[in-house]
This record gives sequence, C-alpha cells and structure tokens, in this order.
Amino acid sequence: MTDSARAAVEGRWADGPAGPDAVLLGFVRALRAAGVDASTERLYAFMRAVDVLRPGVRADVHAAGRATLCGGRDDLERYERVFAAYFGRAGGSVPPPARTAPAPRTRLALRDAPSGARAADGSEPPGRQDLALASSAEVLRHRDVGGLDAAERAQLNRLLAAFAPHGQTRLSARRRPARRGAVDPRRTVRELLRRGGEPALLRRHARVRRPRRVVLLVDVSGSMAPYADALLRFAHAAARRTPTEVFTIGTRLTRVTRELAHRDPDLAMAALAAAVPDWRGGTRLGELLREFLNRWGQRGMARGAVVVLLSDGWERGDPELLGTQMRRLHALAHRVVWANPRKARPGYAPLAGGMAAALPSVDVFVEGHSLAALEQLAAVVRGAAAVDPAGAAVRRGAERA
Repeated sequence: MTDSARAAVEGRWADGPAGPDAVLLGFVRALRAAGVDASTERLYAFMRAVDVLRPGVRADVHAAGRATLCGGRDDLERYERVFAAYFGRAGGSVPPPARTAPAPRTRLALRDAPSGARAADGSEPPGRQDLALASSAEVLRHRDVGGLDAAERAQLNRLLAAFAPHGQTRLSARRRPARRGAVDPRRTVRELLRRGGEPALLRRHARVRRPRRVVLLVDVSGSMAPYADALLRFAHAAARRTPTEVFTIGTRLTRVTRELAHRDPDLAMAALAAAVPDWRGGTRLGELLREFLNRWGQRGMARGAVVVLLSDGWERGDPELLGTQMRRLHALAHRVVWANPRKARPGYAPLAGGMAAALPSVDVFVEGHSLAALEQLAAVVRGAAAVDPAGAAVRRGAERA
C-alpha cells in the first residue's frame, strides 16, 4: 500500500480528536509504539471487526484486537500491556480528565459484556458500565506533561512502560552468508576445491546490519523538573530495545545507564533518583558537554551514534562554550537531535543564549512536551525525518534566533 493510500485509510477514521474511531486509532498507534507490527491492513481489519461485534463492550474490542492486530506470540504480551494501559483494567475506573482538558464531543463507552445473549432486536442489553473510555487516552497523548495531575501521570507512566522505540541500524564491516548479495570468493573457491574443480553454485555474502548506538543526555535542572521524570522513563524504554547510553545533566554529568537496566520502570526511577545528586539544580550545558566529549564521546561513545539532548536550552554558563562543544559533537556523531519541551509553546523562538548557540549544530530540532512528541522523537531516532505541525522538515539551521 502506498503512503498516500495509507494516509487516506488512516485519515478516514480520524474524525476529530475525541471521535470514537480516533480513540481506536490512537490505541493502534500506541501498539505500534510498543513494537507491534500493526499495519494499515490490520488496522482496517480491526475496525471492521469492531463494527461487526459490539463497539461498546470491552471484551469484544479486546478480542477483535487480539485477532487482527497481533501477528505472533511476542505481540500478545505487548498487546495485553498496551490494552490495559490505554483502556484501563477490567473492573477498574478511569479517573475523570482534568478541568484544563478540552471537553470531548463524542464518547466511546466500553463496559464488560453482561451475561446472556443480545436482545431480540439486536440492541445491547443493559449492563453496568465498569469502564468509561472517551478520548481520555488519546487526549492524554497530546497533553503537555508539565500540566498533568497525579492520576494522569500514572496513566502516562503506564503508556511509557509499554513504549518500545526502535533504533536506527547501520551496515557493519562484518559479512554473513546470504542467498543474495556479492559473490563470496573464498567460500566459492573452497566449494570448487571440495568438488574437485567441478562447477558449483556461487556462494554469496552480505553485510550485517547492526543497531546504531543512541546516546541520551537528559536535563534534570530546575527548569526541566516538570518533564524530567517522563523523559527519563522514555530513556528507560529506549534502553530496553537498542544499545543506549543515558546521562543526566544539570550541575553535574552522571552516567545512569546501569540504573536504567532494571526491567521495572519504577525500580529504575528509584535507583536513578539515588544516583543523581543534582536534581532541580542549575544548568551548565557547555561545561558538561565538554566533560562528556573528553571522557566518553571522543573515545568512541559518540562516534557514529545518534546523540539526543533533551533540554530547554537554558544555560547559566558561557553560550560560546556550548556552541564550540556542539560543533565538536556534530563532527563526531551520525546525527544530533535536540528535543525541547518548550518548543511547543505558542510564539516560541530559540532566543535563549544556550539554545541559539547550539542550534546551528543540531540536525533535527523537535518538541518533547507530550507522549505524541516523544513518539515523533522515537521516529527521528529510528531514522525518519521530523515534521513540524505545518508539515515541513525541521533540519539544522531551519530555526534560528
């Protein structure tokens, strides 16, 4: 299916930010972020199955998704985890949305299926509404993390726990036997010698694709306090799937890759909190970036890697030092990405001294304020181009003070 046809099919159900079909489409997007290969064809089959069954009954939506969206055993576990995070667990209740959230126009109510068959006229029998899902999960994807209440943060954490971003791959120098590819002269000659010089099939080999290293530098200073927890949970999710190194930056540079090795995100956050001494402090981006490059980056960690800085760009030190170190980083890394949570604010311009000095050495400049923005960041890390709301690619030097 072509990209235009894919967009047309998915756009058919995006009937508004709070429409029932948009809620189900948001669920499929969450599955894709968790690593389930939910193609457009499977999405179409899922929507048709939900229409044939009972769209308002939780068990029917759950069964329709398992039958159409999962392609193997590995997908089943991810599906259950994302379904519970997105729709809530059976018998539970979804907390009401915050007052600041926009009121949904239409609601999709999921309830546990009552015992017994349908009514004679085909209508749904009355049952207790155990779970009310409107567009809360879909609206939550686009909400600013800094404005969430405790219940919404808990739901966001469940969605981030199911998040599984994939990293970009690269061609390595190592080769492996393959059916297609360049002729392997050594294996071909050995095969000829083994057959006594008789003609033999040509042996071929191909270069091995390996995941490209990802380095995340997460700002934990006071100005980033509303976003630090969500960004570190994103880093934890990334470290589970790709070779990832994670550092926190504030007044000190702290390597927290080992702390994020815990499979349980809450245990990882607890270990990280004990290891990082400079929570909610100041910001010395230039000095800490120089320390990273001198101690780790120049020695190989940043060479050919995708380096992501998650910061608002506030710099208490010398902006010229930050600009110099960013140029060093750009010369080493395969791609430099900057995710700024404040970029999504109306009227934002990168006028802060640190941000303005760093931006000429940034390949892709994206937002980082919401779950949807983090999904876009994951696409950039995977190798896709970042796209702003207007549809234009945001590349190095595209935005300047």
